[in-house]
Amino acid sequence: MGGDHDAASAGGKAGAAAYDLRVSTARFGTLWAADPVEVTHDPGDLTEGFWVVVQTFEGELTAVRMARHGHGGPTGTPTWDPLTGPWRTSLGEEAYLGGVREIRRRIAAGTVYQVNLCRILEHDLPGEASVAALGALLAVGNPAPYAATIDLPEAGLEIACASPEGFLEREGRRLVSRPIKGTAPTIEEMLPKDIAENVMIVDLVRHDLGGICTPGTVAVERLCRDEVHPGLVHLVSDVAGELRPGVEWPAILTAMAPAGSVSGAPKHTALVAIEDLETVPRGPYCGAIGWIDADRELARLAVGIRSFWATTDRDRGRVLRFGTGAGITWGSQPDQEWAETELKAHRLIGLASGRLGP
Repeated sequence: MGGDHDAASAGGKAGAAAYDLRVSTARFGTLWAADPVEVTHDPGDLTEGFWVVVQTFEGELTAVRMARHGHGGPTGTPTWDPLTGPWRTSLGEEAYLGGVREIRRRIAAGTVYQVNLCRILEHDLPGEASVAALGALLAVGNPAPYAATIDLPEAGLEIACASPEGFLEREGRRLVSRPIKGTAPTIEEMLPKDIAENVMIVDLVRHDLGGICTPGTVAVERLCRDEVHPGLVHLVSDVAGELRPGVEWPAILTAMAPAGSVSGAPKHTALVAIEDLETVPRGPYCGAIGWIDADRELARLAVGIRSFWATTDRDRGRVLRFGTGAGITWGSQPDQEWAETELKAHRLIGLASGRLGP
């Protein structure tokens, strides 16, 4: 690849270049990518080039190879017009509380230990609305370590992401996952349940990495550290391992996805509960969002939480969606879990709706 990539690679020293927010691009912090040249749904194709990657929670991969990428700031000034009126939800409060009670029944029966129960908010979206403008608004109003704006409608990808959670980072043969479990308005309000959830999911991530990493290399490098984000605090752990020789993206994504923090434990029975209780697919929410530089064996994929995505529905036109959820354990109180979904959505929905300033 040529162009800006020659001056500023994804993993090398950052160069300075600009990209235009008014054209099809993807942005990940200061890293940008432009000029899509290929789309694939097969992880086996991720062997060379720089790819913008979105995998849904349900496992559908869309990867777009970009001709140019570099580091620098945006040009162009698209404007986000706030959305007015109420947002619809896939699970109302009573349905969500009933879902929490059902998960607790399954935990009591011994079929599962923890399930992440989610709901999807949605709002009609004007045809001229710019996801790039929404991403720019989030970058100012809710900065996040795994922020991403993907405006590639040709590939069916219009996403504005303010994720705080790292699904997978790759550097050579080293993989790191940074699961989040435990959310509260302040660290003082974190409950023993939150720490227990985090430890449970760390064990699950260790197991997932163990299937693709060299024996003896999987390690918990940090456990239950607190991270402050706009309006809330999370508990975050870092789990790392060294890939076995010959293991590449098809096996990596099969082993790791969906992320344990947004599914549950054991993963297979948690996914059954999610299928039974959630009424709509999650799509990019709780999937993987980020980039893979196959030429340099580098990658940075977020868990697709705190994310908006736009679709065009046959009967409704353009729709903007946003997911929110909570991890349910035996110690969960239904009303508290509903409140957690409200807390996680409050700031971002407020920004998109013009109720909060950046």
